[in-house]
Amino acid sequence: MNQLRLIAAIAEREAVRYTPAGIPIVAARLQHASEQVEANIPRRIDLEIAAVAAGEISGRFNQAELGKIFLFTGFLARKNRNSKSLVFHVTDFETHTSDH
Repeated sequence: MNQLRLIAAIAEREAVRYTPAGIPIVAARLQHASEQVEANIPRRIDLEIAAVAAGEISGRFNQAELGKIFLFTGFLARKNRNSKSLVFHVTDFETHTSDH
């Protein structure tokens, strides 16, 4: 299974672009900060990850407030066929509340 859920903020976002098939795509960088426990030791995590939203979700993603915290759901895939870099493909997101 390839499913990712990440609580993060949209740090920066590019303008909407369109695939040759006319599908809208928005690329962005998501910023995450948390404390995780690894081997019973607390570890501070700060990361940025490349993300894209394609199709219907791209409109909402493009209008989402920069810097606001959301819960993103999606999957990881290569940036392109020949790349080893990964991109988070956002399939849904919602405003994050502390009960998640």
